[in-house]
Amino acid sequence: MREMVCICLVILAMNALAGEDLFGHLKLAEPLPQGAWEVYQVATQRRDKGTGQYTAINTISEFEYGTTDRLTLSFGLAGQGIETSGLRVDGYLPGDNEYGFKSSGVELNLAYNILAPARDAMGLSYVIRLEKLWLDPHSGFDKDSLSLTTGVNLQKYVFEGQLIWAGNLALEATKATRRELEGLPDDFEWPTFAEVELEFTARTGMSYRFVPKWFLSIEGEFQQEYETEVNLERESIFVGPSVHYGGKNMWFTFSYLGQVSGRGETYDGQPDGYHLIEKTKHELIAKIGINL
Repeated sequence: MREMVCICLVILAMNALAGEDLFGHLKLAEPLPQGAWEVYQVATQRRDKGTGQYTAINTISEFEYGTTDRLTLSFGLAGQGIETSGLRVDGYLPGDNEYGFKSSGVELNLAYNILAPARDAMGLSYVIRLEKLWLDPHSGFDKDSLSLTTGVNLQKYVFEGQLIWAGNLALEATKATRRELEGLPDDFEWPTFAEVELEFTARTGMSYRFVPKWFLSIEGEFQQEYETEVNLERESIFVGPSVHYGGKNMWFTFSYLGQVSGRGETYDGQPDGYHLIEKTKHELIAKIGINL
């Protein structure tokens, strides 16, 4: 009898969390129920590259649909704004740039649930993402890129769903080409040939429901990127907390992620122990979702 009660409690927790994001970057393995729609908006502020002035805001407007009880499809529209000055890095940051908002890309996501967290020892979903960008999220200048990401999302309920562990593993392959820029110094490197990049990401985290509908979470992210010209281009580790509220028809999440270490390509004057060419020291993430 006690086992049946525990299973029911976990199933209720699973249904309440389907489609919700408890973390900043880390994803759960829960699929949307068949026929369910969800719309959510994400805004991420990235700031501080150690020198100069750098603030960027990246947005994604996502439309998600439960095709079956196992298969979830989503389509996203990306945008960004940027303000950077006093930074110039060969091959990466060609100079000052500032604009409020521009459309920057589109993405298509597929998540197929293989093991359900409430019924199996561990939840498991296979994920695929196809992303097309026409603006560089780092410099803000024109850059055509096409990325394919494959990976798995893991999830486990503990203490009848009051505590949740999650983990992600992903591999992203990108082909990118910078567009020509006028007015660059003669000795400045700005390659415009196609480059191929491979990015590996591992994330893990725990989330605790401290009162009904409210969760506190902590997550960590390890990421490496390899590029055709420089081999290991960057490596970084980010850690930070989140707070999440999940209502009947609406949810929101606020997260902070700080870079605790990094290595790879650097620029003159960069603080030691970080990667700050493509990454920043701080990320603030706000998410809001509506169940339709």
